[in-house]
Amino acid sequence: MTRWIAAAGVFVVSLDSMVNIAFPSMAAAFRLPPEQMRWVIICYVGTYAFMSFGGGALADRVGHGRVFSVGLALSAVGFVLSGTAPTFGGLLGGRVVQGVAAGLVYGTAPGLVTLAAPPEQRGRALGFVSAGIGLAFTTGPLIAGLLVAAFGWRAVFHIRVVPALGALAWALVALPAGRAAVDHRLVSLRQIVRVPVLHAGLLSFIANAGIFAIWLLAPFYLVERRGLDARVGGALFMLTPLGWTLGAPLGGRLADRVGARGPVIAGLALEAAGLGLLSRAGAATPMPALAAALFGAGLGLGLFQVPNMASVMAAFGREQQGAAGGLAFLSRTLGVVAGVLVFAQVFAARRGPAGFEAAFAEAFVVAAAAVAAAALLALAPTGGQPRSGTTRRPP
Repeated sequence: MTRWIAAAGVFVVSLDSMVNIAFPSMAAAFRLPPEQMRWVIICYVGTYAFMSFGGGALADRVGHGRVFSVGLALSAVGFVLSGTAPTFGGLLGGRVVQGVAAGLVYGTAPGLVTLAAPPEQRGRALGFVSAGIGLAFTTGPLIAGLLVAAFGWRAVFHIRVVPALGALAWALVALPAGRAAVDHRLVSLRQIVRVPVLHAGLLSFIANAGIFAIWLLAPFYLVERRGLDARVGGALFMLTPLGWTLGAPLGGRLADRVGARGPVIAGLALEAAGLGLLSRAGAATPMPALAAALFGAGLGLGLFQVPNMASVMAAFGREQQGAAGGLAFLSRTLGVVAGVLVFAQVFAARRGPAGFEAAFAEAFVVAAAAVAAAALLALAPTGGQPRSGTTRRPP
Protein backbone atom coordinates (compact mmCIF):
# COMPACT_ATOMS: atom_id res chain seq x y z
CA MET A 1 0.00 0.00 0.00
CA THR A 2 2.79 2.43 0.91
CA ARG A 3 4.39 2.30 -2.53
CA TRP A 4 1.03 3.03 -4.20
CA ILE A 5 0.51 6.10 -2.02
CA ALA A 6 4.06 7.32 -2.63
CA ALA A 7 3.65 6.79 -6.38
CA ALA A 8 0.32 8.67 -6.32
CA GLY A 9 1.97 11.61 -4.57
CA VAL A 10 4.88 11.91 -6.98
CA PHE A 11 2.50 11.43 -9.91
CA VAL A 12 0.41 14.44 -8.87
CA VAL A 13 3.53 16.55 -8.36
CA SER A 14 5.14 15.41 -11.61
CA LEU A 15 2.07 16.40 -13.61
CA ASP A 16 3.83 19.74 -13.64
CA SER A 17 4.92 18.53 -17.07
CA MET A 18 1.61 20.09 -18.18
CA VAL A 19 2.80 23.62 -17.41
CA ASN A 20 5.28 23.89 -20.31
CA ILE A 21 2.48 23.38 -22.83
CA ALA A 22 0.67 26.38 -21.32
CA PHE A 23 3.63 28.79 -21.70
CA PRO A 24 2.40 30.48 -24.91
CA SER A 25 -1.02 31.06 -23.38
CA MET A 26 0.53 32.41 -20.15
CA ALA A 27 2.81 34.78 -22.03
CA ALA A 28 -0.12 36.14 -24.04
CA ALA A 29 -2.30 36.55 -20.94
CA PHE A 30 0.32 38.56 -19.06
CA ARG A 31 1.62 40.31 -22.21
CA LEU A 32 5.15 39.06 -21.69
CA PRO A 33 7.83 37.88 -24.15
CA PRO A 34 8.41 34.10 -24.30
CA GLU A 35 11.79 34.24 -22.55
CA GLN A 36 10.13 35.49 -19.36
CA MET A 37 8.51 32.07 -18.97
CA ARG A 38 11.85 30.75 -17.75
CA TRP A 39 10.99 32.23 -14.34
CA VAL A 40 7.99 29.93 -14.12
CA ILE A 41 10.47 27.03 -14.31
CA ILE A 42 13.19 28.54 -12.15
CA CYS A 43 10.90 29.52 -9.25
CA TYR A 44 9.55 25.97 -9.12
CA VAL A 45 12.57 23.80 -9.88
CA GLY A 46 15.04 25.95 -7.98
CA THR A 47 12.87 25.76 -4.86
CA TYR A 48 12.20 22.04 -4.86
CA ALA A 49 15.82 21.18 -5.70
CA PHE A 50 16.91 22.18 -2.22
CA MET A 51 13.64 21.50 -0.41
CA SER A 52 13.84 17.84 -1.41
CA PHE A 53 16.95 17.40 0.72
CA GLY A 54 15.56 19.55 3.52
CA GLY A 55 12.22 17.76 3.43
CA GLY A 56 13.85 14.35 3.55
CA ALA A 57 16.04 15.35 6.50
CA LEU A 58 12.99 16.77 8.30
CA ALA A 59 11.12 13.50 7.70
CA ASP A 60 13.90 11.59 9.46
CA ARG A 61 13.20 13.72 12.53
CA VAL A 62 9.40 13.95 12.62
CA GLY A 63 8.17 11.06 10.45
CA HIS A 64 8.00 10.50 6.71
CA GLY A 65 4.21 10.17 6.54
CA ARG A 66 3.69 13.53 8.21
CA VAL A 67 6.03 15.45 5.91
CA PHE A 68 4.68 13.66 2.82
CA SER A 69 1.11 14.61 3.77
CA VAL A 70 2.06 18.24 4.41
CA GLY A 71 3.65 18.30 0.95
CA LEU A 72 0.42 17.12 -0.69
CA ALA A 73 -1.69 19.64 1.24
CA LEU A 74 0.69 22.45 0.32
CA SER A 75 0.62 21.29 -3.32
CA ALA A 76 -3.12 21.85 -3.43
CA VAL A 77 -2.60 25.34 -2.00
CA GLY A 78 0.08 26.07 -4.60
CA PHE A 79 -2.15 24.90 -7.45
CA VAL A 80 -4.95 27.22 -6.30
CA LEU A 81 -2.57 30.19 -5.88
CA SER A 82 -1.06 29.67 -9.32
CA GLY A 83 -4.35 29.03 -11.07
CA THR A 84 -6.00 32.14 -9.63
CA ALA A 85 -2.99 34.49 -9.80
CA PRO A 86 -4.05 37.93 -11.08
CA THR A 87 -0.50 38.98 -11.95
CA PHE A 88 2.68 37.33 -13.18
CA GLY A 89 4.29 38.02 -9.82
CA GLY A 90 1.43 36.23 -8.13
CA LEU A 91 1.94 33.26 -10.44
CA LEU A 92 5.61 33.11 -9.52
CA GLY A 93 4.69 33.21 -5.84
CA GLY A 94 2.38 30.26 -6.38
CA ARG A 95 5.20 28.44 -8.15
CA VAL A 96 7.48 28.91 -5.13
CA VAL A 97 4.78 27.39 -2.91
CA GLN A 98 4.51 24.49 -5.36
CA GLY A 99 8.30 24.07 -5.24
CA VAL A 100 8.31 23.83 -1.44
CA ALA A 101 5.49 21.28 -1.60
CA ALA A 102 7.16 19.24 -4.35
CA GLY A 103 10.38 19.12 -2.34
CA LEU A 104 8.51 17.68 0.65
CA VAL A 105 6.87 15.00 -1.51
CA TYR A 106 9.95 14.12 -3.58
CA GLY A 107 12.20 14.17 -0.53
CA THR A 108 10.07 11.71 1.45
CA ALA A 109 8.72 9.30 -1.19
CA PRO A 110 11.97 7.27 -1.58
CA GLY A 111 12.35 6.89 2.18
CA LEU A 112 8.72 5.87 2.58
CA VAL A 113 9.06 2.94 0.19
CA THR A 114 12.54 1.77 1.23
CA LEU A 115 11.57 1.70 4.90
CA ALA A 116 8.40 -0.25 4.11
CA ALA A 117 10.11 -2.83 1.85
CA PRO A 118 12.47 -5.67 2.77
CA PRO A 119 16.07 -5.09 1.62
CA GLU A 120 15.81 -7.52 -1.29
CA GLN A 121 12.82 -5.63 -2.75
CA ARG A 122 13.87 -2.01 -2.31
CA GLY A 123 14.97 -1.60 -5.92
CA ARG A 124 11.55 -2.68 -7.14
CA ALA A 125 9.86 -0.33 -4.67
CA LEU A 126 11.94 2.62 -5.91
CA GLY A 127 11.23 1.56 -9.47
CA PHE A 128 7.51 1.70 -8.81
CA VAL A 129 7.78 5.28 -7.53
CA SER A 130 10.00 6.32 -10.44
CA ALA A 131 7.49 4.82 -12.87
CA GLY A 132 4.86 7.11 -11.33
CA ILE A 133 7.03 10.10 -12.21
CA GLY A 134 7.57 8.84 -15.75
CA LEU A 135 3.86 8.20 -16.25
CA ALA A 136 3.09 11.80 -15.27
CA PHE A 137 5.73 13.09 -17.67
CA THR A 138 4.20 10.93 -20.41
CA THR A 139 0.55 11.87 -19.94
CA GLY A 140 0.86 15.45 -18.66
CA PRO A 141 1.61 17.23 -21.96
CA LEU A 142 -1.12 15.32 -23.78
CA ILE A 143 -3.72 16.29 -21.17
CA ALA A 144 -2.44 19.87 -21.06
CA GLY A 145 -2.91 20.38 -24.79
CA LEU A 146 -6.60 19.55 -24.48
CA LEU A 147 -7.07 21.63 -21.33
CA VAL A 148 -5.36 24.76 -22.64
CA ALA A 149 -7.27 24.60 -25.90
CA ALA A 150 -10.62 24.25 -24.12
CA PHE A 151 -10.22 26.26 -20.91
CA GLY A 152 -6.98 28.28 -21.02
CA TRP A 153 -3.70 28.06 -19.13
CA ARG A 154 -5.19 28.22 -15.62
CA ALA A 155 -6.72 24.79 -16.13
CA VAL A 156 -3.32 23.06 -15.90
CA PHE A 157 -3.23 24.11 -12.24
CA HIS A 158 -6.91 23.75 -11.37
CA ILE A 159 -7.09 20.19 -12.71
CA ARG A 160 -4.56 18.99 -10.12
CA VAL A 161 -6.29 20.30 -6.98
CA VAL A 162 -8.71 17.38 -6.65
CA PRO A 163 -6.07 14.65 -7.30
CA ALA A 164 -3.79 16.30 -4.72
CA LEU A 165 -6.55 16.31 -2.13
CA GLY A 166 -7.45 12.73 -3.03
CA ALA A 167 -3.85 11.59 -2.55
CA LEU A 168 -3.72 13.53 0.72
CA ALA A 169 -6.88 11.82 2.03
CA TRP A 170 -5.47 8.42 1.04
CA ALA A 171 -2.19 9.17 2.82
CA LEU A 172 -3.92 10.37 5.98
CA VAL A 173 -6.12 7.29 6.14
CA ALA A 174 -3.73 4.53 5.08
CA LEU A 175 -0.21 5.80 5.65
CA PRO A 176 1.38 5.61 9.09
CA ALA A 177 2.63 9.02 10.19
CA GLY A 178 5.81 7.30 11.31
CA ARG A 179 8.27 8.60 13.81
CA ALA A 180 11.93 9.42 13.82
CA ALA A 181 14.29 6.70 14.93
CA VAL A 182 15.41 6.93 18.54
CA ASP A 183 19.04 7.00 17.42
CA HIS A 184 18.41 9.63 14.73
CA ARG A 185 21.53 11.42 13.55
CA LEU A 186 21.70 14.35 11.18
CA VAL A 187 23.50 13.68 7.92
CA SER A 188 26.98 15.15 8.13
CA LEU A 189 29.10 16.65 5.40
CA ARG A 190 31.56 13.80 5.92
CA GLN A 191 28.85 11.28 5.03
CA ILE A 192 27.85 13.21 1.91
CA VAL A 193 31.39 13.53 0.53
CA ARG A 194 32.12 9.80 0.69
CA VAL A 195 33.27 8.51 -2.70
CA PRO A 196 30.29 6.18 -3.34
CA VAL A 197 27.79 8.96 -2.58
CA LEU A 198 29.57 11.59 -4.68
CA HIS A 199 30.04 9.06 -7.49
CA ALA A 200 26.32 8.23 -7.64
CA GLY A 201 25.40 11.91 -7.37
CA LEU A 202 27.70 12.89 -10.22
CA LEU A 203 26.32 10.15 -12.48
CA SER A 204 22.76 11.31 -11.74
CA PHE A 205 23.71 14.92 -12.41
CA ILE A 206 25.16 14.08 -15.84
CA ALA A 207 22.40 11.66 -16.89
CA ASN A 208 19.62 14.12 -16.07
CA ALA A 209 21.47 17.04 -17.64
CA GLY A 210 21.98 15.04 -20.83
CA ILE A 211 18.35 14.01 -21.25
CA PHE A 212 17.29 17.64 -21.06
CA ALA A 213 18.58 18.14 -24.60
CA ILE A 214 15.46 16.21 -25.62
CA TRP A 215 13.07 18.12 -23.35
CA LEU A 216 14.43 21.44 -24.60
CA LEU A 217 15.18 20.96 -28.29
CA ALA A 218 13.25 17.96 -29.64
CA PRO A 219 9.87 19.76 -29.79
CA PHE A 220 11.35 22.50 -32.00
CA TYR A 221 12.91 19.90 -34.30
CA LEU A 222 9.75 17.81 -34.58
CA VAL A 223 7.34 20.69 -35.18
CA GLU A 224 9.42 23.41 -36.85
CA ARG A 225 11.99 21.41 -38.85
CA ARG A 226 9.97 18.32 -39.70
CA GLY A 227 6.66 20.18 -40.07
CA LEU A 228 4.73 17.68 -37.96
CA ASP A 229 1.43 18.75 -36.46
CA ALA A 230 1.22 19.05 -32.69
CA ARG A 231 -0.46 15.68 -32.22
CA VAL A 232 2.10 13.66 -34.20
CA GLY A 233 5.02 15.64 -32.77
CA GLY A 234 3.64 15.23 -29.26
CA ALA A 235 3.20 11.49 -29.72
CA LEU A 236 6.83 11.13 -30.83
CA PHE A 237 8.08 13.38 -28.03
CA MET A 238 6.23 11.29 -25.44
CA LEU A 239 8.28 8.22 -26.39
CA THR A 240 11.10 9.46 -24.15
CA PRO A 241 9.11 9.61 -20.89
CA LEU A 242 7.35 6.39 -21.95
CA GLY A 243 10.74 4.70 -22.18
CA TRP A 244 11.58 6.05 -18.72
CA THR A 245 8.27 4.71 -17.34
CA LEU A 246 9.00 1.22 -18.67
CA GLY A 247 12.71 1.27 -17.80
CA ALA A 248 12.33 2.29 -14.15
CA PRO A 249 10.65 -0.92 -12.87
CA LEU A 250 13.04 -3.02 -14.95
CA GLY A 251 16.02 -1.22 -13.44
CA GLY A 252 14.63 -1.76 -9.95
CA ARG A 253 14.17 -5.49 -10.48
CA LEU A 254 17.66 -5.85 -11.94
CA ALA A 255 19.17 -3.91 -9.03
CA ASP A 256 17.53 -6.32 -6.57
CA ARG A 257 18.79 -9.36 -8.49
CA VAL A 258 22.27 -8.46 -9.73
CA GLY A 259 23.16 -5.22 -7.94
CA ALA A 260 23.16 -1.62 -9.10
CA ARG A 261 26.39 -1.42 -11.12
CA GLY A 262 25.33 -3.39 -14.21
CA PRO A 263 22.01 -1.61 -14.79
CA VAL A 264 23.62 1.77 -14.13
CA ILE A 265 26.27 1.22 -16.80
CA ALA A 266 23.80 -0.28 -19.29
CA GLY A 267 21.31 2.52 -18.75
CA LEU A 268 23.88 5.26 -19.28
CA ALA A 269 25.21 3.54 -22.41
CA LEU A 270 21.70 3.22 -23.85
CA GLU A 271 20.88 6.86 -23.07
CA ALA A 272 24.14 7.99 -24.71
CA ALA A 273 23.36 5.90 -27.80
CA GLY A 274 19.89 7.44 -28.11
CA LEU A 275 21.27 10.97 -27.77
CA GLY A 276 24.00 10.18 -30.28
CA LEU A 277 21.46 8.99 -32.84
CA LEU A 278 19.46 12.18 -32.35
CA SER A 279 22.57 14.24 -33.09
CA ARG A 280 22.38 12.85 -36.64
CA ALA A 281 18.69 13.66 -37.12
CA GLY A 282 17.95 15.74 -40.19
CA ALA A 283 15.07 16.76 -42.37
CA ALA A 284 14.84 13.32 -43.99
CA THR A 285 15.56 11.03 -41.01
CA PRO A 286 13.06 8.12 -41.08
CA MET A 287 10.38 8.32 -38.41
CA PRO A 288 11.11 4.80 -37.05
CA ALA A 289 14.74 5.82 -36.45
CA LEU A 290 13.62 8.98 -34.61
CA ALA A 291 11.15 6.97 -32.54
CA ALA A 292 13.82 4.41 -31.61
CA ALA A 293 16.29 7.12 -30.55
CA LEU A 294 13.75 9.00 -28.43
CA PHE A 295 12.45 5.84 -26.80
CA GLY A 296 15.93 4.40 -26.28
CA ALA A 297 17.23 7.50 -24.52
CA GLY A 298 14.27 7.47 -22.12
CA LEU A 299 14.55 3.72 -21.55
CA GLY A 300 18.22 4.13 -20.72
CA LEU A 301 17.51 6.90 -18.21
CA GLY A 302 14.80 4.82 -16.52
CA LEU A 303 17.09 1.78 -16.40
CA PHE A 304 19.82 3.92 -14.80
CA GLN A 305 17.79 6.08 -12.45
CA VAL A 306 16.45 3.53 -9.98
CA PRO A 307 19.61 1.44 -9.36
CA ASN A 308 21.61 4.63 -8.97
CA MET A 309 19.12 5.98 -6.42
CA ALA A 310 19.13 2.63 -4.63
CA SER A 311 22.91 2.87 -4.26
CA VAL A 312 22.54 6.30 -2.64
CA MET A 313 19.84 5.05 -0.29
CA ALA A 314 21.97 2.03 0.68
CA ALA A 315 24.86 4.30 1.65
CA PHE A 316 22.86 5.70 4.59
CA GLY A 317 21.32 4.09 7.64
CA ARG A 318 17.64 3.45 8.24
CA GLU A 319 17.37 6.58 10.37
CA GLN A 320 18.64 8.71 7.46
CA GLN A 321 16.59 7.38 4.55
CA GLY A 322 14.69 10.65 4.16
CA ALA A 323 17.85 12.70 3.79
CA ALA A 324 19.27 10.07 1.43
CA GLY A 325 16.21 10.24 -0.85
CA GLY A 326 16.29 14.03 -0.77
CA LEU A 327 19.98 14.03 -1.66
CA ALA A 328 19.29 11.77 -4.63
CA PHE A 329 16.61 14.16 -5.90
CA LEU A 330 18.88 17.15 -5.31
CA SER A 331 21.60 15.82 -7.61
CA ARG A 332 18.98 14.87 -10.21
CA THR A 333 17.38 18.32 -10.16
CA LEU A 334 20.66 20.21 -10.27
CA GLY A 335 21.42 18.19 -13.40
CA VAL A 336 18.14 19.37 -14.95
CA VAL A 337 19.02 22.99 -14.18
CA ALA A 338 22.49 22.52 -15.68
CA GLY A 339 20.95 20.95 -18.78
CA VAL A 340 18.68 23.97 -19.26
CA LEU A 341 21.60 26.37 -19.04
CA VAL A 342 24.16 24.41 -21.09
CA PHE A 343 22.05 23.22 -24.00
CA ALA A 344 20.19 26.49 -24.35
CA GLN A 345 23.55 28.27 -24.52
CA VAL A 346 25.10 25.81 -26.99
CA PHE A 347 22.06 25.95 -29.24
CA ALA A 348 21.75 29.74 -29.10
CA ALA A 349 25.46 30.29 -29.74
CA ARG A 350 25.55 28.06 -32.81
CA ARG A 351 22.13 28.65 -34.36
CA GLY A 352 22.97 32.06 -35.79
CA PRO A 353 26.28 31.28 -37.53
CA ALA A 354 25.65 27.59 -38.32
CA GLY A 355 21.87 27.21 -38.65
CA PHE A 356 19.26 25.15 -36.84
CA GLU A 357 20.34 21.66 -37.86
CA ALA A 358 24.01 22.22 -37.03
CA ALA A 359 23.19 23.78 -33.67
CA PHE A 360 20.76 20.96 -32.89
CA ALA A 361 23.36 18.35 -33.82
CA GLU A 362 26.12 19.97 -31.76
CA ALA A 363 23.93 20.23 -28.68
CA PHE A 364 23.13 16.52 -28.89
CA VAL A 365 26.78 15.62 -29.51
CA VAL A 366 27.65 17.41 -26.26
CA ALA A 367 24.84 15.60 -24.44
CA ALA A 368 25.79 12.18 -25.83
CA ALA A 369 29.48 12.68 -25.06
CA ALA A 370 28.74 13.71 -21.47
CA VAL A 371 26.50 10.69 -20.82
CA ALA A 372 28.99 8.34 -22.53
CA ALA A 373 31.70 9.72 -20.24
CA ALA A 374 29.40 9.03 -17.29
CA ALA A 375 29.03 5.41 -18.47
CA LEU A 376 32.82 5.07 -18.46
CA LEU A 377 32.97 6.71 -15.03
CA ALA A 378 30.43 4.18 -13.77
CA LEU A 379 32.95 1.43 -14.59
CA ALA A 380 35.38 2.82 -12.01
CA PRO A 381 35.41 1.10 -8.62
CA THR A 382 34.21 3.27 -5.75
CA GLY A 383 35.46 1.34 -2.76
CA GLY A 384 33.45 -0.26 0.00
CA GLN A 385 29.92 0.93 -0.58
CA PRO A 386 27.46 -0.15 2.10
CA ARG A 387 24.91 -2.67 0.92
CA SER A 388 21.17 -2.20 1.23
CA GLY A 389 21.17 -4.52 4.19
CA THR A 390 22.66 -1.73 6.28
CA THR A 391 19.18 -0.21 6.46
CA ARG A 392 17.52 -3.46 7.49
CA ARG A 393 14.74 -3.02 9.99
CA PRO A 394 15.41 -4.38 13.47
CA PRO A 395 13.56 -7.58 14.39
